[in-house]
Amino acid sequence: MRLFSTVLLLSAAAVAATALAQGVASPFTVAESGRSYATLSDAIKAIGNGRGTILVAPGSYAQCAVQQGGDLTIRAQKPGTAILDGVACEEKAALVLRGRSSAIDGLIFQNLRVPDGNGAGIRLESGNLTVANSLFRNSEEGILTGDAPGNSVQIDKSTFRHLGRCDRDLACAHGIYVGRYASLTVTRSRFDQGDGGHYLKTRTPRVTITDNSFDDSAGRLTNYMIDLSNGASGTISGNEMVQGKDKDNYSAFITVAPEGREQDSANLSIANNSASFVSGLQRSSSFVANFTDDAVKIGPNRLASGIKVTDRR
Repeated sequence: MRLFSTVLLLSAAAVAATALAQGVASPFTVAESGRSYATLSDAIKAIGNGRGTILVAPGSYAQCAVQQGGDLTIRAQKPGTAILDGVACEEKAALVLRGRSSAIDGLIFQNLRVPDGNGAGIRLESGNLTVANSLFRNSEEGILTGDAPGNSVQIDKSTFRHLGRCDRDLACAHGIYVGRYASLTVTRSRFDQGDGGHYLKTRTPRVTITDNSFDDSAGRLTNYMIDLSNGASGTISGNEMVQGKDKDNYSAFITVAPEGREQDSANLSIANNSASFVSGLQRSSSFVANFTDDAVKIGPNRLASGIKVTDRR
C-alpha cells in the first residue's frame, strides 16, 4: 500500500513537465473508435449512452466532465500521469457520474473546492462505480455519492490524501462518503493526512473494508477512521490504523450506527486489524464504538495500550 502511494506520487511530480513537452492537442482517445478529442467532456459525449473506454494521455488538465448515461471507463495510459486539476462541473466534482456504470483507473484528482464545501474528485449520482490505482488529494472530498440502493461501489489500490473539512459552518466533508448504495468494497488502499471529517464514511448496508492503511499521524482535526453511519453487515479486516495527535474526536476508531440504526449489524465482523497511536502519544480511545444493541462480531485485533475493544454508546 505504501509503495503504491509513493510510486504514484513520484509519477505525478513529473507529469506537468511531461505534458508540456508532449503538447498533446487531443489527449482523450476513445479506444473503440480510435478517435481523439481535445476535451474529456467531448470524448464522453461521443460514447453517449453506449459502452466505451477513454484513454487519457499523460498531462495535467484543468477540465471536468459529466457522464449522462452509458457504461464508461476512463483509464490513464500510464497510471499516475493523468491529472484532473482544480475544475469542478456543476459546482460538484471533476467527474460527475450518472450513467449505468463507471470505471476509473490510474487517474489523479486534486485541488477541488466548491461553495458548499463538498468539492470532490468524483461525485457519483447513479450506477455502479469501480475505482482502481487512483489518487485523490488536496480537495474537500475524494469520492461523494448520492443514494442508489441497487448499485455498488468498489475501490482498490487507491490513495486518499489531504481530504475532508469541518469549517465555514458547513456540514463536514470526508475522504470518502458513500450514501445509501447497496454495498461498498474498499481494498488495498491508503488514507492519510486528513484535514477534517472521517476518513471513510458510509451508509451502505453491506461493507467489505480489507487490507487498507489508515494513517492519521499527520491528520488535522480529524474524526473516525471508519464511520458506518447507520450500521452495516460485512467484513472489516486486515486494516492498519494509526491515530494522530490533532483530532477533533479521538474517542473511537470505528463507529457503528452513530446516526441512527437502519441496518442490523449482528453480521458485521471486525477482526485481524491493528490499531495504535502515533509514537509518543498516550490517551484512551475505543476501537469500536457501537451505538446499537446489535452483537457485532469483534474477533482478535492488535490493539495498543489505552485502546478499549468496544463500548456501547
